[in-house]
Amino acid sequence: MGYSKDQLIARLKELQIDFGLYEHPAVLTVDEQAKYVGHLDGALSKNLFLKDKKHRYYVVSALEGTKVDMKILSQRLGLGKGGLRFAPEEALAEILQVPLGCVTPFALLNESARDVSLLLDQGLRTKECCFFHPLSNDVTISLNTRGLDKFLNSIGKPPTYVDLEANPPVGKDQPPDLADLVPSDVTTLSDKLEVVSVDTEKKNRVSADVKSEVKAKTEKASKSSKKQNASMESQTTFADPGKFVQEILEQMSHVVLSEINDEKNINKHGDQLGSVVSNSIKRRLTAELTNNATMFKNTAYTEGFDAGIESIKYRIRHL
Repeated sequence: MGYSKDQLIARLKELQIDFGLYEHPAVLTVDEQAKYVGHLDGALSKNLFLKDKKHRYYVVSALEGTKVDMKILSQRLGLGKGGLRFAPEEALAEILQVPLGCVTPFALLNESARDVSLLLDQGLRTKECCFFHPLSNDVTISLNTRGLDKFLNSIGKPPTYVDLEANPPVGKDQPPDLADLVPSDVTTLSDKLEVVSVDTEKKNRVSADVKSEVKAKTEKASKSSKKQNASMESQTTFADPGKFVQEILEQMSHVVLSEINDEKNINKHGDQLGSVVSNSIKRRLTAELTNNATMFKNTAYTEGFDAGIESIKYRIRHL
């Protein structure tokens, strides 16, 4: 379940970010929102939730009047003219975990949105403050870009402002200027369903051939054995605090080395590389380390339970 508007507002207060809060009836469009806050000091924003053909997702936050040509933006990202489209409503619930009409940069607070790329209109920086929905479209908050930047940095999403109306040429000698903003390939729920479907179809074809079926069973047995061995090794790791810590350090080292050895990061961020690497570690390892810690806890519980059972058996035998 995603964060609520109350949790987000509490987070902004915790970060000591100044903002205004305006409650109103639920709205689905910028025009409807303008009826309630358009008379106030501040700029209205429109927010698009997009996806490409590889199921990578993007949030584009722009001033109401900024013209966003999706074909041009797609080319600038290196995705071709038709590489971008609006994300389906089910992805809105699965990835951003907000209702329709609630797309804003704040939705990237949810862990499920950690791989979503954010493109901010550079025009936002020219305004004294801007209006956004705080994960719910019955409330509007106003804040300046300094506050927005502080929030984004706190969740490991360093802000990137671009000229969304620019149309630079893209060609052999002129690479896409926004290619660095394309997310790394990630496996989504849709990808997993497609893989399962393909695997099932292959297994059905194999089952029609007796020889192939025997071979498949043999390979399956081999994989099962490897899986059991891997599971035993995993249990050993999570039962040994030293090995558990060592695994965490190896995971962190891998991420750090991959980031600092990336020439694009070095050229782009320079003196800020340390901060970028730190944010990247938080973004890429939070879920994985949480899972590791949970496994460590469960392993400790299981070992304690087993030890307790053995103790009871011993007492019964010696009554």
